[in-house]
Amino acid sequence: MRPLLDSINLPDDLRKLERAQLPQLADELRRFMIESVSKTGGHLSSNLGTVELTIALHYIFNTPDDRLVWDVGHQTYTHKILTGRREAMAKLRMAGGIAGFPRRDESPYDAFGTGHSSTSISAALGMAVAAQLENSERRAVAIIGDGALTGGMAFEALNNAGALDANLLVVLNDNDMSISRPVGALNNYLAKLMSGRFYAAMRRGSEKMLKGMPPVLEFAKRAEEHVKGMVTPGTLFEEFGFNYIGPIDGHDLDVLVDTLGNIRQLEGPQFLHVVTQKGKGYAHAEQDCVLYHGVSKFDPANGIAAGPPGKSTYTEVFGKWLCDMAAQDERLIGITPAMCEGSGMVEFAQEYPERYFDVGIAEQHALTFAAGLACDGYKPVVAIYSTFLQRAYDQLIHDIAIQNLPVVLAIDRGGLVGADGATHAGSFDLSYLRCIPNMTVMAPADEDECRQMLYTAYQLGTPSAVRYPRGCGPGVAVSHEMRALPVGKGELRRTGKRVAILAFGSMLAPALAAGEQLDATVASMRFVKPLDAELVLRLAREHELLVTVEENTVQGGAGSAVAECLAQHGVAVPLLQLGLPDYFIEQGEHARMLADCGLDAAGMVAAINKMSRN
Repeated sequence: MRPLLDSINLPDDLRKLERAQLPQLADELRRFMIESVSKTGGHLSSNLGTVELTIALHYIFNTPDDRLVWDVGHQTYTHKILTGRREAMAKLRMAGGIAGFPRRDESPYDAFGTGHSSTSISAALGMAVAAQLENSERRAVAIIGDGALTGGMAFEALNNAGALDANLLVVLNDNDMSISRPVGALNNYLAKLMSGRFYAAMRRGSEKMLKGMPPVLEFAKRAEEHVKGMVTPGTLFEEFGFNYIGPIDGHDLDVLVDTLGNIRQLEGPQFLHVVTQKGKGYAHAEQDCVLYHGVSKFDPANGIAAGPPGKSTYTEVFGKWLCDMAAQDERLIGITPAMCEGSGMVEFAQEYPERYFDVGIAEQHALTFAAGLACDGYKPVVAIYSTFLQRAYDQLIHDIAIQNLPVVLAIDRGGLVGADGATHAGSFDLSYLRCIPNMTVMAPADEDECRQMLYTAYQLGTPSAVRYPRGCGPGVAVSHEMRALPVGKGELRRTGKRVAILAFGSMLAPALAAGEQLDATVASMRFVKPLDAELVLRLAREHELLVTVEENTVQGGAGSAVAECLAQHGVAVPLLQLGLPDYFIEQGEHARMLADCGLDAAGMVAAINKMSRN
């Protein structure tokens, strides 16, 4: 059988294929994807599940004029391959390569950037209204899945969309059967029937005919809802104002193409429920779709990751502390917004299921839920990525900080995150946390300090945050004991001359290396808030130059706190603030990214020498 994939460079090529050829293309795409991702790493399970859906969407819709908005964006590898980026997959998520998520500046087929979740319906609705205002036949499609419909923003958009009556199609990629199970051939037939023009015209005609007979019209509507409700779970979406269709088999290309072809001709808000299998077509991913959700390089023959096992990560340190703390205090509650594995909570969930709460992709709810628990005497610990905490900023201020509630934020992925790029980088948390009253903000320099800071935060009885980076630390052994650190106190780690480097969190190791080269004093500041003003002022009096270094944006960060402290006390000393620059930093290898920002030892030495010469 002649290969098809090599001849498909753009969706126009795909649309030239016979429908009978599409299953072969799907098989080729899966083989290509498994081989490609095994060499680069990336999101595998979610992408294997959307192969047929992606083919059908591009086959029916006139992309890129018709807009496809993917949510979550990590299910778009087939989309990228079919839209001119097949060869570019060799550098997926690498410096200078294509992103793991849709990006508007990467391709005209990427209608909207979606690194976070639950945004697609809002964005696609905006595009649908834009087409409506222009009297355009252009269509907008939101493909939402992988739990993204648990986000409150998705329901806000559904509520608005039903009222606007724009030509919007929402495709729910239900890949964990959390809403319902497919019910076979009869259900597929009904889905195609209900998406057809005849059904839509019949329903509109019946409504028009019965308008003069309100009791009969009401009875007919109720009867239709009852009959559809027996075979579909669409009542909720119908109440939002959508025409609900499905659920259908998301791996049956004939059903997908027929149904999407019919929907393409319909007016108003449409909701298509598609059931897919995460990891489809690769046995290892089918058996454990969570393990193969995000993978490093692996051997596709056996599914085993390449390379030796690494050191303990900060995430693992947190997970172990959480279990140990829960054993000591039955008031501890662990909360995560759909990041159990990523945040290191698997063991806690197994050992303390009654105290473990995964609230779904709902960061705002996670924080206010924690606040409610805290009001009634519990001690919530919210495990959350820095980039996702941004989505719950008002809840942090209004529901936790103003009420001064004892909620601990265990903030993972602080700083740059390598291959996931700008959408997932924790570049801003020190800036947006330290300006909030009642907050205590800590940044550990090593693994053991992370454990002790978590314990310190837990004992405070006020809002607190422990912010740590992705991956491994410098390799410091983690004590089994837990001890509270003196709040707001840093630690002098090296005594030198002329220059004092004030390192925050993960920057201590390179700062010590730079200190050795420069014979500089180095302090591990530990606390961003409250800042150790006494240590700052003493170092300012004893040195000619102060240098702050942090893996956070310079604007408003820890260095700014030091500058404010000096100004408040009327101390005039040259201050060099090193941190992340004022632009979004693209994906790449973490160490190289830090070096490019001047946040390795060599970069620090060069910046300090330049400042000294001036």
